[in-house]
Amino acid sequence: QVQLVESGGGLVQAGGSLRLSCAASGRTFSSYAMGWFRQAPGKERELVAGSGYGGITAYYADSVKGRFTISRDNAKNTVYLQMDSLKPEDTAVYYCAAGRAGRYYEYDYWGQGTQVTVSS
Repeated sequence: QVQLVESGGGLVQAGGSLRLSCAASGRTFSSYAMGWFRQAPGKERELVAGSGYGGITAYYADSVKGRFTISRDNAKNTVYLQMDSLKPEDTAVYYCAAGRAGRYYEYDYWGQGTQVTVSS
């Protein structure tokens, strides 16, 4: 079992930046895929950024390419999402996720979510 705890959400003006953090429990963090999803009101949850086994593979949704960066510190069992040039449409609850198989598109565990609000 893996437990994930997100932090770093908040309110920011358009054009600003935020960095989300997700601390994971467990001894095999480095072998897991880690990802960030978001869900806006009335919309489905979407994968925003994903990092496969060893952090070799990185995926970004088209809507955030060039603005968001996923990174991981295996020594700290932590994954980050650096969000720059934020837009009002980035407003959502952001969820951290972990996947046992190490594939960036498969996830088994979820955090509780952190709210990100971007004002115009």
